Amino acid sequence: MNHKEKPFLEVLVETYPEKTVELDTNIGHVKMIPFSGTVRGEQFNGIVEPCGVDTQVTNANDVRHMSARYMLTGTDANGQDCHIYVENNAWFTNGERPRPFHSVPTFITDSKLLAPYLHTNQFVGEGMREEDGLHIRFYEVL
Repeated sequence: MNHKEKPFLEVLVETYPEKTVELDTNIGHVKMIPFSGTVRGEQFNGIVEPCGVDTQVTNANDVRHMSARYMLTGTDANGQDCHIYVENNAWFTNGERPRPFHSVPTFITDSKLLAPYLHTNQFVGEGMREEDGLHIRFYEVL
């Protein structure tokens, strides 16, 4: 990322490959990958609830839309229990996924501390597979 972006959260994703479901048709391919994980950051720490799903739809033109939707449960920087809903979208062409890949997240939270920040600011995401798994990092665009 560049120097005009401030780190917000890092998610370490744990997928469940045995529960992945796929659909192949003449108009495209759908792959749904369930996952959970852990989350850390200066303003929030917690877990990804085990109901997260990364849905990847590749159309006949080999354009892939990834839409991961999941719920974070944890505590904000004030020590208050809270949740953050995440919808993270990315698009890839030619069947490829760049390394790192970039995404556009949206957040909804019940944290009184984080709501003014998450509901009004702009964020970008970056995903990269590393030795210990898939890391998704979110940054505030300054």
